[in-house]
Amino acid sequence: MEIQKNIEIIDLALYLKKEKILIISDLHLGYEEALNKQGILMPRFQFEDIIKRLKEILKKVNPELIIINGDLKHEFGTISRTEWKQVIDLIDFFKNKKILLIKGNHDNILGPIAKKKNVKLVENYEINNLLITHGHKIPKKLNKTIIIGHEHPAISFEGRKDQKYKCFLKGKYKRKNLIVMPSFNLIQQGTDVTKQKTLSPFLKKDLKNFEVYIVEDKVYKFGKIKKLKEFSS
Repeated sequence: MEIQKNIEIIDLALYLKKEKILIISDLHLGYEEALNKQGILMPRFQFEDIIKRLKEILKKVNPELIIINGDLKHEFGTISRTEWKQVIDLIDFFKNKKILLIKGNHDNILGPIAKKKNVKLVENYEINNLLITHGHKIPKKLNKTIIIGHEHPAISFEGRKDQKYKCFLKGKYKRKNLIVMPSFNLIQQGTDVTKQKTLSPFLKKDLKNFEVYIVEDKVYKFGKIKKLKEFSS
């Protein structure tokens, strides 16, 4: 489903059709190990499931460039053994593809892995009047369309309060088109944007006019957030 002209939602990823660029965001590799350190028992299944999901995406599109839009790993100030192995394995999975890493707020120590695998690590990426940036801070230059991650948007419905659904958001930031990607972390659904406080500085205003695209067995366009709130009230 197109979320904007030339920009297609493919599962939890975005595909720039003209440029042949696939964008994924917020994998948080090593998350289970971080939970285990906190005394929370969590089987380490996420990486295998991520690879399976990526394989299905790559059956549908054949990108020339893969962009990981921040928070590839989870730990803030270190690289855990699991993170080191899984990040390298993920890069190796995309063999024969060019890879670009955009630095997220969890990626302070990602440099050594990027250097080892000869992968470029940047703050932002611009192409054809489009800006791809993680979303935890606002760059000085903003293009006509901005794609961010960081927020991990999700929504819930009245009567299903114990369930949240990953979603894309589309709206405006200072008259710029803003697209917010869901996380590719398969353990957590994310922040319920109809109820919870948002994190990204791009999303500090009222989100009632943002459009919602839920990702489940397929992509569902649900209309604006304000309509969802009316439906749930």
